[in-house]
Amino acid sequence: MNGQDKDNHTLEQLFSNNKNWATAMVAQDPEFFKKLASQQSPQYLWIGCSDSRVPANEIVDLLPGELFVHRNIANVVVHTDLNCLSVLQFAIDVLGVKHVIVCGHYGCSGVHTAMARRRVGLADNWLRHVQDVHQKHERYLGDVLPTAEKQDRLCELNVIEQVINVCQTTIVQDAWERGQELTIHSWIYGLKDGLLRDLGVTVNRPEELAPMLQGAFARYE
Repeated sequence: MNGQDKDNHTLEQLFSNNKNWATAMVAQDPEFFKKLASQQSPQYLWIGCSDSRVPANEIVDLLPGELFVHRNIANVVVHTDLNCLSVLQFAIDVLGVKHVIVCGHYGCSGVHTAMARRRVGLADNWLRHVQDVHQKHERYLGDVLPTAEKQDRLCELNVIEQVINVCQTTIVQDAWERGQELTIHSWIYGLKDGLLRDLGVTVNRPEELAPMLQGAFARYE
């Protein structure tokens, strides 16, 4: 079997997997796809990493239609990224989600690459944002920490900084100003145990952000 035949076989397996999954979903609920096609009403927007080991729906055990998802390398929220901002605006203004979850993960290749300042190509420009987080919080990432612990800490600090960025968008600020129920969360996922952890920055009003950050950063002193 040549390389192309192997690729075709692999792709055929994906179609087979899809058919088996669809059959299983209908067996559980004959109306599942009919209901799914008729509406989308998620309560949550998940902003996570593109890492293939962190499947958003699966790790929180939610079905399709229950979680609106945006993913990019190192779960970064940039105020000039129209892709992320459009997802955020659609989720809040159109779908009316009540929770925005920024979720990073330990062992994030993007964060590790940024910390090591290793050149990988075009993505260097994107990971510059994570390097900025590193520089901003360098005092929490001193030389005394083992490399693995430092990497984990930067993964956490990066999540917190992206929560700040979400809270400071005009989209979230406008939602809060009009009294819309909306909470921003800071979570991190452990690849080694499959568990989520709350990093303690949970904001549902603008005035809550500063004290939340003070408490969160105090843990690293």
